[in-house]
Amino acid sequence: MYVNTVVPGITASGDDTNYGSSATRDIECLQALSRRIHYGKFVAESKFQDPSTHDEYVRLIKEKNRDRLMELLTNSRVEEQLLKRLKAKALIYGQDLSSASLNPDGSINASGRALLGLNSLSASSSEVSDDRVKTRVDYDLVVSLYRDYVIPLTKEVEVEYLIHRLDKS
Repeated sequence: MYVNTVVPGITASGDDTNYGSSATRDIECLQALSRRIHYGKFVAESKFQDPSTHDEYVRLIKEKNRDRLMELLTNSRVEEQLLKRLKAKALIYGQDLSSASLNPDGSINASGRALLGLNSLSASSSEVSDDRVKTRVDYDLVVSLYRDYVIPLTKEVEVEYLIHRLDKS
């Protein structure tokens, strides 16, 4: 996933010969992904402690029913909301502000207005440009990484945590 999807999606092709810096950034990125995925343990514990579903979790854990645990853990509505918030954050925090240009009088020009999302604030919907906001990282890539990798891996961690939740220490 990381080498075949993440790296090509966030870097320019070619060799920049910055091997040390690249390795450091790769480690930081992989650690952040791991940390985010392993938050699933806390989510699973929270769901396990919910009085409305606690008994069902206990029964499914005792049965080692991974498929049914996955179904019980999954809340598609929450996942969709997460992906929408993630896209909004990627659009806002991932903007390349260096491409926002000023007119000679100091006002923001059309490309800067589009970049900053200002067109929709002052223009009618028919006047708003369909140009994609320029970001440092493709926000659709970020959403697809979460949808296709982070969320499923997080849920796998949740199931694995729950399967061992009742083990005696």
